[in-house]
Amino acid sequence: MPIDETRRFVPVRIAVLTVSDTRGLAEDRSGDLLVERLLAAGHELADRCIERDVVDLIVARLDGWIDDPGVDCVVTTGGTGVTGRDVSPEAIERVADKMIPGFGELFRWLSFRTIGTSTIQSRACACVARGTYIFALPGSTGAVRDGWDDILRDQLDSRHRPCNFVELMPRLLER
Repeated sequence: MPIDETRRFVPVRIAVLTVSDTRGLAEDRSGDLLVERLLAAGHELADRCIERDVVDLIVARLDGWIDDPGVDCVVTTGGTGVTGRDVSPEAIERVADKMIPGFGELFRWLSFRTIGTSTIQSRACACVARGTYIFALPGSTGAVRDGWDDILRDQLDSRHRPCNFVELMPRLLER
């Protein structure tokens, strides 16, 4: 989709959360790739951390960022599979005001090109929570590439036409 160069670019303040029981920052290749991509696009890294696959820990971290005026958006990696320890979607549902089902649908459709029917195991999802966007990606670097390069890079660019998530930010808390 086209970028309208006549429009002003608005940097988004993005927090990155890696959900993992096994990775630390030194081994977090997916988080590193996501940070690299968002900075290259001109956005700001608001914060970054790793949380274990525990719903209450993830919810507490998300609540803190949602209430932080310095965070516009959260992108998570990991915890979106179907095993017993994969709980990112459950945590996101607990904080969500409105789910964005098209994000997960589009992610799986795009991911199908690279991993085929294995994409059905992904529970990638997104929501708006008290005026903050939250996007949950699987924990692989390939998933981060698919999610950022093919969806979020454009939707978090205020110049993207015909529409984008950034232009809706001032209206997310309307009642």
